[in-house]
Amino acid sequence: MAAAMSVLQAGHQPTVFERYPATEPRGNILNLWPPPIEALELLGVDVEDIGAPCQTIFRNNKGRTRATIHISDELQQKYGGDFIGLLRPDLYKRMYDSVPEGIIEPNLAVQSFTQNDDGVQVVLSDGTTRDFDVLVGADGIHSVVRKTLWGDQPIREHNLHIFGGYTMKPFPDVQRGQVVISWSKDKQGSYTSIRSHGDSGFEWWTIEAHPKNTEFTGDFHATATRIASEFPSPLPELVAATDPKDMHRWVLRDRKALEKWSSGRAVIIGDAAHATSPYAGYGAGMAIEDGYFFGRALAGVDLSNLAEVRSALEGFEGPRITHTASLAQRAYMLSQVMHHAPKPLRPLRDLVMDHTGLLQKVAADGTPGEIMAQVDIIRDTEKRFQARMSSASNDEKVA
Repeated sequence: MAAAMSVLQAGHQPTVFERYPATEPRGNILNLWPPPIEALELLGVDVEDIGAPCQTIFRNNKGRTRATIHISDELQQKYGGDFIGLLRPDLYKRMYDSVPEGIIEPNLAVQSFTQNDDGVQVVLSDGTTRDFDVLVGADGIHSVVRKTLWGDQPIREHNLHIFGGYTMKPFPDVQRGQVVISWSKDKQGSYTSIRSHGDSGFEWWTIEAHPKNTEFTGDFHATATRIASEFPSPLPELVAATDPKDMHRWVLRDRKALEKWSSGRAVIIGDAAHATSPYAGYGAGMAIEDGYFFGRALAGVDLSNLAEVRSALEGFEGPRITHTASLAQRAYMLSQVMHHAPKPLRPLRDLVMDHTGLLQKVAADGTPGEIMAQVDIIRDTEKRFQARMSSASNDEKVA
């Protein structure tokens, strides 16, 4: 949806194929950093009171603070926090409401495609074919577009699973405006404030090791309760207050970075390009940014001209590959250190986390620093985009 909105603003006509029968806002918990919210606002999405601004604190399971994130004063003042806690369906609904009617076509999936110098032909799940100038594969970790362009590359399993949920019940004694991320010897237990439809609540998540080839047959709520019991209040109480229907479980996995996202007239973005562990807290955010930058790259481009298309796609993908690959790999490494360290090394790891500035340097300063730099890049991109669109408009008036 972000790519479609940005492409439309760049003067081109997008079509979105949605493989599910209906375009319904679904999902569970979500946190967003300021850069994707900045991009959403430029795309015309209503971001007013979109979530709860929070400051992020890293702790051990005894409550000791290990690191604290603090973004720039300017962004802190604008957004009120470094993380915005919200619900995924709320974001999707706001984005969907910003996409003009008729652009999203449900119950259609791209089964295959071919391309040549003149265009791309896609074969859809209903057996029909369509012709386009550019194909964007935003089709997830099992992307058909990625596989067609680059072959069937292996998924990297993290051997972890996460249980997450939310509750809108009042907890007057729990401090709001915080993301608290805590670790025991081999588990993570975290929670954050959220806003949804003007109401305040909390979302939470728990992570533990789970072998990739082992089927999970347990109860979501009971398992989350067991993991949360290793952490201090209010996490156990938040889990206990959560209706099982407001819980999800998912397996953590990603793919190693590619050197290119585009070939000819086809390109991949989002999870198709850089599926990322929640340890970056940035999967949805990077996908939104991809969409924003992709559309801006096509401003003023003659889509019938293959050379112009290739140049635009290469200009788009270069900075995005560097940025997303770095963060995805860092997220993977952190997840392995925190959950799969050999038992004899865990006391040493925890000693380092508790009494040195390593976690502050890597996770609280390094990753957010790279993410916040995207705000300046978005603002610079928008200035160039507006100037280009204004110039094009003037050219049309002269003609």
